[in-house]
Amino acid sequence: MSWIYAVPFLGSIGLGAGTILEKIILKHKQVSPKIYQPAGFLAIVIVMIPLLFFFWKLEAAALSLSNLLIFFAVVIFSILANVFVFYSMKWEKLTNLEPAKLLEPLFVILLAIVFSFIFGEALFERNFKVIIPAIIAGLALLFSHLKRHHLSFNKYFVAAIIGSFFFALELVISRLILDLYSPISFYFLRSFFVFLVSFVIFKPNFSKLNYKIKWQIFIAGAIWVVYRVMIYYGYINLGIIFTTLIVMLGPIFIYLFVWKFLHEKPSWKNALASVIIIASVLYALLA
Repeated sequence: MSWIYAVPFLGSIGLGAGTILEKIILKHKQVSPKIYQPAGFLAIVIVMIPLLFFFWKLEAAALSLSNLLIFFAVVIFSILANVFVFYSMKWEKLTNLEPAKLLEPLFVILLAIVFSFIFGEALFERNFKVIIPAIIAGLALLFSHLKRHHLSFNKYFVAAIIGSFFFALELVISRLILDLYSPISFYFLRSFFVFLVSFVIFKPNFSKLNYKIKWQIFIAGAIWVVYRVMIYYGYINLGIIFTTLIVMLGPIFIYLFVWKFLHEKPSWKNALASVIIIASVLYALLA
Protein backbone atom coordinates (compact mmCIF):
# COMPACT_ATOMS: atom_id res chain seq x y z
CA MET A 1 0.00 0.00 0.00
CA SER A 2 1.35 3.43 -0.90
CA TRP A 3 2.39 5.74 1.93
CA ILE A 4 -0.20 8.23 0.77
CA TYR A 5 -2.99 6.10 2.27
CA ALA A 6 -1.46 6.70 5.71
CA VAL A 7 -2.10 10.45 5.41
CA PRO A 8 -5.83 10.48 6.29
CA PHE A 9 -5.23 7.83 8.96
CA LEU A 10 -2.73 10.14 10.67
CA GLY A 11 -5.42 12.79 10.42
CA SER A 12 -7.89 10.53 12.22
CA ILE A 13 -5.45 10.14 15.12
CA GLY A 14 -5.21 13.92 15.30
CA LEU A 15 -9.02 14.16 15.31
CA GLY A 16 -9.29 11.87 18.33
CA ALA A 17 -6.48 13.54 20.25
CA GLY A 18 -7.71 17.05 19.46
CA THR A 19 -11.28 16.26 20.51
CA ILE A 20 -10.20 14.80 23.86
CA LEU A 21 -7.88 17.73 24.59
CA GLU A 22 -10.62 20.23 23.71
CA LYS A 23 -12.96 18.56 26.17
CA ILE A 24 -10.28 18.81 28.87
CA ILE A 25 -9.84 22.52 28.14
CA LEU A 26 -13.56 23.28 28.06
CA LYS A 27 -14.02 21.58 31.45
CA HIS A 28 -12.20 24.52 33.08
CA LYS A 29 -14.74 26.91 34.59
CA GLN A 30 -13.03 30.00 33.18
CA VAL A 31 -13.06 28.63 29.62
CA SER A 32 -16.36 29.37 27.92
CA PRO A 33 -17.00 28.54 24.25
CA LYS A 34 -16.95 32.28 23.53
CA ILE A 35 -13.37 32.48 24.83
CA TYR A 36 -12.16 29.14 23.50
CA GLN A 37 -13.26 29.60 19.89
CA PRO A 38 -11.17 32.74 19.15
CA ALA A 39 -8.34 31.51 21.39
CA GLY A 40 -8.22 28.13 19.66
CA PHE A 41 -8.09 29.62 16.18
CA LEU A 42 -5.50 32.18 17.26
CA ALA A 43 -3.33 29.25 18.38
CA ILE A 44 -3.81 27.56 14.99
CA VAL A 45 -2.78 30.76 13.17
CA ILE A 46 0.34 31.16 15.33
CA VAL A 47 1.35 27.51 14.82
CA MET A 48 1.05 27.83 11.03
CA ILE A 49 2.91 31.11 10.48
CA PRO A 50 6.39 29.48 10.22
CA LEU A 51 5.02 26.85 7.80
CA LEU A 52 3.83 29.51 5.34
CA PHE A 53 7.43 30.33 4.39
CA PHE A 54 7.80 26.81 2.98
CA PHE A 55 4.32 25.78 1.81
CA TRP A 56 2.58 28.97 0.68
CA LYS A 57 0.45 28.68 -2.44
CA LEU A 58 -2.32 30.99 -3.63
CA GLU A 59 -3.26 31.00 -7.30
CA ALA A 60 -4.72 34.10 -8.92
CA ALA A 61 -8.00 32.28 -9.61
CA ALA A 62 -8.60 32.08 -5.86
CA LEU A 63 -9.23 35.84 -5.90
CA SER A 64 -12.08 35.71 -8.39
CA LEU A 65 -15.46 36.76 -7.03
CA SER A 66 -17.03 33.30 -7.25
CA ASN A 67 -14.10 31.61 -5.50
CA LEU A 68 -13.95 34.29 -2.81
CA LEU A 69 -17.66 33.72 -2.13
CA ILE A 70 -17.01 30.00 -1.77
CA PHE A 71 -14.11 30.71 0.59
CA PHE A 72 -16.20 32.96 2.81
CA ALA A 73 -19.01 30.38 2.80
CA VAL A 74 -16.42 27.94 4.18
CA VAL A 75 -15.52 30.47 6.89
CA ILE A 76 -19.17 31.05 7.85
CA PHE A 77 -19.99 27.33 8.01
CA SER A 78 -16.84 26.74 10.05
CA ILE A 79 -17.82 29.43 12.55
CA LEU A 80 -21.29 27.95 12.92
CA ALA A 81 -19.96 24.40 13.25
CA ASN A 82 -17.54 25.35 16.00
CA VAL A 83 -20.14 27.40 17.89
CA PHE A 84 -22.54 24.43 18.05
CA VAL A 85 -19.85 21.82 18.79
CA PHE A 86 -18.10 23.81 21.53
CA TYR A 87 -21.46 24.58 23.14
CA SER A 88 -22.36 20.89 23.23
CA MET A 89 -18.89 19.80 24.44
CA LYS A 90 -18.86 22.35 27.24
CA TRP A 91 -22.03 21.08 28.87
CA GLU A 92 -22.39 17.43 27.85
CA LYS A 93 -20.26 14.30 28.31
CA LEU A 94 -18.18 13.41 25.27
CA THR A 95 -19.37 9.79 25.34
CA ASN A 96 -22.99 10.97 25.13
CA LEU A 97 -22.14 13.06 22.07
CA GLU A 98 -20.36 10.26 20.17
CA PRO A 99 -23.32 9.20 17.99
CA ALA A 100 -23.92 12.83 16.96
CA LYS A 101 -20.25 13.42 16.15
CA LEU A 102 -20.05 10.17 14.18
CA LEU A 103 -22.71 11.49 11.83
CA GLU A 104 -20.11 13.82 10.33
CA PRO A 105 -18.45 11.23 8.03
CA LEU A 106 -21.87 10.12 6.81
CA PHE A 107 -22.84 13.73 6.14
CA VAL A 108 -19.57 14.20 4.23
CA ILE A 109 -20.21 11.15 2.05
CA LEU A 110 -23.82 12.05 1.29
CA LEU A 111 -23.01 15.70 0.52
CA ALA A 112 -20.12 14.65 -1.72
CA ILE A 113 -22.49 12.43 -3.70
CA VAL A 114 -24.97 15.31 -4.10
CA PHE A 115 -22.18 17.68 -5.15
CA SER A 116 -20.94 15.16 -7.72
CA PHE A 117 -24.20 15.61 -9.63
CA ILE A 118 -23.97 19.42 -9.41
CA PHE A 119 -20.26 20.03 -10.03
CA GLY A 120 -19.24 16.81 -11.77
CA GLU A 121 -17.01 13.88 -10.90
CA ALA A 122 -13.71 15.67 -11.42
CA LEU A 123 -13.78 16.98 -7.84
CA PHE A 124 -16.40 14.71 -6.25
CA GLU A 125 -15.94 11.07 -7.13
CA ARG A 126 -19.00 8.98 -7.83
CA ASN A 127 -17.35 5.58 -7.76
CA PHE A 128 -19.82 3.19 -6.13
CA LYS A 129 -16.98 0.77 -5.38
CA VAL A 130 -15.92 3.40 -2.85
CA ILE A 131 -19.28 4.98 -1.99
CA ILE A 132 -21.04 1.77 -0.94
CA PRO A 133 -18.30 0.47 1.41
CA ALA A 134 -17.87 3.99 2.82
CA ILE A 135 -21.59 4.19 3.71
CA ILE A 136 -21.52 0.67 5.18
CA ALA A 137 -18.44 1.52 7.27
CA GLY A 138 -19.99 4.79 8.44
CA LEU A 139 -23.22 3.11 9.51
CA ALA A 140 -21.28 0.33 11.28
CA LEU A 141 -19.23 2.89 13.19
CA LEU A 142 -22.34 4.88 14.12
CA PHE A 143 -24.38 1.88 15.31
CA SER A 144 -21.45 0.51 17.33
CA HIS A 145 -21.73 3.64 19.49
CA LEU A 146 -25.50 3.73 19.80
CA LYS A 147 -26.68 3.00 23.33
CA ARG A 148 -30.20 3.60 24.50
CA HIS A 149 -29.18 5.63 27.56
CA HIS A 150 -26.90 7.82 25.41
CA LEU A 151 -29.61 8.84 22.98
CA SER A 152 -31.02 11.73 24.94
CA PHE A 153 -32.08 14.30 22.37
CA ASN A 154 -31.43 17.27 24.62
CA LYS A 155 -30.29 20.62 23.28
CA TYR A 156 -26.62 19.64 23.55
CA PHE A 157 -27.06 16.49 21.48
CA VAL A 158 -29.02 18.41 18.85
CA ALA A 159 -26.32 21.11 18.82
CA ALA A 160 -23.68 18.42 18.20
CA ILE A 161 -25.69 17.05 15.24
CA ILE A 162 -26.00 20.55 13.75
CA GLY A 163 -22.28 21.12 14.28
CA SER A 164 -21.44 17.84 12.55
CA PHE A 165 -23.56 18.84 9.57
CA PHE A 166 -21.91 22.25 9.22
CA PHE A 167 -18.44 20.70 9.53
CA ALA A 168 -19.32 18.25 6.76
CA LEU A 169 -20.76 21.02 4.59
CA GLU A 170 -17.65 23.14 5.13
CA LEU A 171 -15.35 20.26 4.20
CA VAL A 172 -17.23 19.36 1.03
CA ILE A 173 -17.51 22.97 -0.16
CA SER A 174 -13.79 23.43 0.49
CA ARG A 175 -13.04 20.90 -2.25
CA LEU A 176 -14.36 23.37 -4.86
CA ILE A 177 -11.38 25.70 -4.32
CA LEU A 178 -8.82 23.54 -2.54
CA ASP A 179 -6.67 23.06 -5.65
CA LEU A 180 -6.03 26.82 -5.75
CA TYR A 181 -4.16 26.67 -2.44
CA SER A 182 -1.75 24.41 -0.66
CA PRO A 183 -3.43 22.59 2.26
CA ILE A 184 -1.41 24.72 4.67
CA SER A 185 -2.17 28.10 3.07
CA PHE A 186 -5.88 27.22 2.80
CA TYR A 187 -6.16 26.16 6.43
CA PHE A 188 -4.18 29.21 7.55
CA LEU A 189 -6.43 31.67 5.70
CA ARG A 190 -9.59 29.86 6.73
CA SER A 191 -8.51 29.80 10.40
CA PHE A 192 -7.36 33.43 10.32
CA PHE A 193 -10.76 34.67 9.16
CA VAL A 194 -12.61 32.37 11.58
CA PHE A 195 -10.47 33.85 14.37
CA LEU A 196 -11.05 37.41 13.17
CA VAL A 197 -14.84 37.09 12.93
CA SER A 198 -15.07 35.14 16.21
CA PHE A 199 -12.95 37.75 18.00
CA VAL A 200 -15.17 40.59 16.78
CA ILE A 201 -18.39 38.76 17.70
CA PHE A 202 -17.41 37.31 21.10
CA LYS A 203 -14.92 39.98 22.31
CA PRO A 204 -13.04 37.43 24.47
CA ASN A 205 -11.02 38.36 27.55
CA PHE A 206 -7.92 36.18 27.24
CA SER A 207 -6.64 37.39 30.63
CA LYS A 208 -9.02 34.86 32.21
CA LEU A 209 -6.85 32.06 30.87
CA ASN A 210 -3.93 30.94 33.01
CA TYR A 211 -0.55 29.79 31.73
CA LYS A 212 -1.44 26.09 31.78
CA ILE A 213 -4.68 26.56 29.82
CA LYS A 214 -2.94 28.73 27.22
CA TRP A 215 -0.42 25.98 26.60
CA GLN A 216 -3.19 23.38 26.34
CA ILE A 217 -4.92 25.57 23.75
CA PHE A 218 -1.66 25.97 21.83
CA ILE A 219 -1.08 22.20 21.78
CA ALA A 220 -4.68 21.61 20.66
CA GLY A 221 -4.11 24.13 17.87
CA ALA A 222 -1.02 22.22 16.71
CA ILE A 223 -2.98 18.95 16.70
CA TRP A 224 -5.77 20.48 14.60
CA VAL A 225 -3.19 21.75 12.10
CA VAL A 226 -1.94 18.18 11.61
CA TYR A 227 -5.49 16.85 11.31
CA ARG A 228 -6.81 19.35 8.78
CA VAL A 229 -3.68 19.46 6.62
CA MET A 230 -3.73 15.66 6.38
CA ILE A 231 -7.44 15.68 5.51
CA TYR A 232 -7.05 18.35 2.83
CA TYR A 233 -4.07 16.50 1.37
CA GLY A 234 -6.17 13.33 1.26
CA TYR A 235 -9.05 15.17 -0.44
CA ILE A 236 -6.73 16.41 -3.20
CA ASN A 237 -4.90 13.15 -3.81
CA LEU A 238 -7.36 10.40 -2.81
CA GLY A 239 -10.81 12.01 -3.04
CA ILE A 240 -13.27 13.04 -0.35
CA ILE A 241 -15.15 9.77 0.05
CA PHE A 242 -12.07 7.54 -0.01
CA THR A 243 -10.30 9.79 2.52
CA THR A 244 -13.36 9.73 4.76
CA LEU A 245 -13.43 5.93 4.56
CA ILE A 246 -9.79 5.63 5.66
CA VAL A 247 -10.31 8.13 8.48
CA MET A 248 -12.94 5.76 9.88
CA LEU A 249 -10.13 3.27 10.63
CA GLY A 250 -9.04 5.54 13.49
CA PRO A 251 -11.49 4.24 16.12
CA ILE A 252 -10.28 0.67 15.54
CA PHE A 253 -6.83 1.60 16.80
CA ILE A 254 -8.40 3.40 19.75
CA TYR A 255 -10.19 0.14 20.64
CA LEU A 256 -6.86 -1.74 20.41
CA PHE A 257 -5.01 0.82 22.55
CA VAL A 258 -7.75 0.75 25.18
CA TRP A 259 -7.64 -3.07 25.24
CA LYS A 260 -3.84 -3.26 25.36
CA PHE A 261 -2.99 -0.46 27.77
CA LEU A 262 -6.17 0.11 29.81
CA HIS A 263 -7.28 -3.55 29.81
CA GLU A 264 -10.80 -2.57 28.79
CA LYS A 265 -12.38 -5.18 26.54
CA PRO A 266 -14.17 -3.71 23.50
CA SER A 267 -17.85 -4.60 23.18
CA TRP A 268 -19.07 -7.04 20.59
CA LYS A 269 -20.50 -4.05 18.70
CA ASN A 270 -17.04 -2.46 18.55
CA ALA A 271 -15.48 -5.72 17.37
CA LEU A 272 -18.14 -6.25 14.69
CA ALA A 273 -17.84 -2.65 13.50
CA SER A 274 -14.04 -3.02 13.29
CA VAL A 275 -14.36 -6.10 11.07
CA ILE A 276 -16.89 -4.34 8.82
CA ILE A 277 -14.75 -1.19 8.51
CA ILE A 278 -11.57 -3.14 7.72
CA ALA A 279 -13.44 -5.21 5.14
CA SER A 280 -14.90 -2.05 3.60
CA VAL A 281 -11.48 -0.39 3.31
CA LEU A 282 -9.90 -3.52 1.82
CA TYR A 283 -12.73 -3.82 -0.69
CA ALA A 284 -12.31 -0.18 -1.74
CA LEU A 285 -8.55 -0.64 -2.08
CA LEU A 286 -8.64 -3.91 -3.99
CA ALA A 287 -11.85 -3.66 -6.04
